Amino acid sequence: MWLHKGLSAAPLSAPGGAVSGGPVSTAEVPDSGASDAASDAADDAGEPLSEPEPKTLAEQRERLYRLLASNGGVTADELAKVRAIVEASPYIGQGNPDVTVHAMTPAECRKRRAEAKIAPDEPGICGKKNMVPAFDPAAGETKETAKVCIDQYEFPDLPCEYPVVNVRANEAADLCRAVGKRLCDAHEWEGACAGAVHAPEAEYLFGQDRRYSSGMHNLKREILWAYGPKKNHALCATNSFKTKDCPGGGWKQCGSNTYPAGAFPECRSPFGVYDQHGNAAEHMNLPTRPEEMMSRGDAGGLTEMKGSWFIFSKGEAHLDDCRWREPSWHESKLRDPNSHRNYHLGFRCCATPPPPRQ
Repeated sequence: MWLHKGLSAAPLSAPGGAVSGGPVSTAEVPDSGASDAASDAADDAGEPLSEPEPKTLAEQRERLYRLLASNGGVTADELAKVRAIVEASPYIGQGNPDVTVHAMTPAECRKRRAEAKIAPDEPGICGKKNMVPAFDPAAGETKETAKVCIDQYEFPDLPCEYPVVNVRANEAADLCRAVGKRLCDAHEWEGACAGAVHAPEAEYLFGQDRRYSSGMHNLKREILWAYGPKKNHALCATNSFKTKDCPGGGWKQCGSNTYPAGAFPECRSPFGVYDQHGNAAEHMNLPTRPEEMMSRGDAGGLTEMKGSWFIFSKGEAHLDDCRWREPSWHESKLRDPNSHRNYHLGFRCCATPPPPRQ
């Protein structure tokens, strides 16, 4: 297993950054989930059961690059692009190693998934590992005719790896492009969560003010979560804790106390997408005009942040059902080089599959 720093109780203050506000209570540090049976052997996936957690951001990044190449199917050219984007930032990684205390080890995550008998999904038309098609069954679409593919896990899209955080929206878009994908449009993420990706024309009021457009969307939205129609934060990665004395945000003070991706088998959408509630909140693109859709180009529209984060069961600061659309959180243009980043904010990628063969 990964070796954890010592855990101690930490008072929980109002969540910062993308999910600020709302009543909170005192957090208790969760069970780390460490397995007592861990040894120096490798598990069935070839990962070591006993591995010290990286002590520096540089070590953390090198491990991430290695796993992207060995387990993520990333080519040498793609990895070079990823490395260039990541190394240009002082912060991108899986959390500041000096203050981060992850809520569960990767080894325990793999154990939980094995007990749940989770097998890898076939890539199908997506053609990439850990990507699944998302579509609209009511419109007669199937997994063979889907118009979008989405990562099953938060970037780096590897089961039982911690999500990449402290990334700006423009960097997230660049990292998706680097690995041959793109950042998701809001309705794609929402539909992949809810089990039906509706047509863009039904999901946006193009040309309207953001607050009005989002408000109208929220009024008529179907309310459900990836796991079903009844809210239950206990099914997802929401029971971690906030670092003591962590303010609204900050690299030095705030640990990215996330869980490994996919560690909660029931926190899964009908299409097989994990952690759309809890763990890390996620960047996506909110188009205000058709040409701003990432599926139609790379310019993007406005920033949108989706889902919830790793202490959400202790401080529900906002709504996090699949189709909820926030009127504005740290809004900027998606491509703004100063777009928002935070210790609990990550992303996942989408892709447009090739058209079906006639």
